[in-house]
Amino acid sequence: MLERLKKKWEVNTWQAIVILLVFACTGFTVMFLKEPVLSLIAAKQDRSIWFAVVYYILILPVYNVVLLCYGFLFGQFDFFWKFEKRMFSRMTKNKKADSN
Repeated sequence: MLERLKKKWEVNTWQAIVILLVFACTGFTVMFLKEPVLSLIAAKQDRSIWFAVVYYILILPVYNVVLLCYGFLFGQFDFFWKFEKRMFSRMTKNKKADSN
């Protein structure tokens, strides 16, 4: 699996391990911050399904900022900056332009 990621990301073994560590740290950070941040906004019993929907929409930019911060701290900012640009270009790609 690590060999596939190294080839896909065009990095060496050490960089691949650091990149995986950045993804792990980002996920844990977002997970641990979720409840304290949501508690500042609304009490647990006052949260509706719409609250959850808004949370999941807003978590994407927060996750990406945290990802870039960890990427910077671990010396892999360039990789994650390119990763972010690629991800957002795929999300905003015009489907009609692809068919022509």
